[in-house]
Amino acid sequence: MKKLIILAILVILSIKTYGQIKTIHVFVALCDNENQGIVPVPAKIGNGKDTRNNLYWGAGYGVKSFLKLKTKDWKLVKELDTSNPNILDRVLFKHATEEVYLLADAYDGEQIKTCIEDFLKASNAQDPQKIQFNTKELGFGGDSDLLAYVGHDGLMEFDVSISYKPVQTKQKDIIVLACYSRNFFSPEIKKANANPILWTTHLMAPEAYTLKSAIDGWIKNETGKQIDERAAQTYNKYQKCGIRGARNLFTTGFKN
Repeated sequence: MKKLIILAILVILSIKTYGQIKTIHVFVALCDNENQGIVPVPAKIGNGKDTRNNLYWGAGYGVKSFLKLKTKDWKLVKELDTSNPNILDRVLFKHATEEVYLLADAYDGEQIKTCIEDFLKASNAQDPQKIQFNTKELGFGGDSDLLAYVGHDGLMEFDVSISYKPVQTKQKDIIVLACYSRNFFSPEIKKANANPILWTTHLMAPEAYTLKSAIDGWIKNETGKQIDERAAQTYNKYQKCGIRGARNLFTTGFKN
């Protein structure tokens, strides 16, 4: 009888956890030759108002294009309207086999500061956003389980002013794919009380293959170290920079 009770409890727990919805919110500051302190890229992919061709969005390794066209793990399920004038494109993806939803926002490159501030606030569980999809109400922004920033490291050039609140709930996992992101984002991420599972120590190309690889590990509940290694392997595959250099580029957690 005791064994039957234990078995029943395990079945109930498995039902509760199976199919549990997780959400990811990706904040992308579009590459912008004119308004960002970057080494200029070709004009076609460096227009911060052109989502179709932008290096970080519509180009081959941009977030929207890569997830939509170059991976079978993610399916574009909805193009969304937004009342936020700083967001030029908003798309919702669903994982092919897991109950994981990914919302990606393309911010006008000129509004990179706003993009970073919105990301940091969400990392502090601020500004929750609800999106209805079929019969599901999905939580993004400050309600997301994982948050990511992709783009130029604007904190090299400007400061942000955010009122962070004490977080009583579980820390948010975050990814920052930008040059020297651990160095420049650490003070704000500490204030936000967020958990950096992946960021960088040097110059890098914040293209979507690294983001996708890191998210793969996060979905599998891998450790930061395992996600770090995934990112390095993937970055080396695409950039041909040598695995040693790639491993030195990515890191997890705060600097000791």
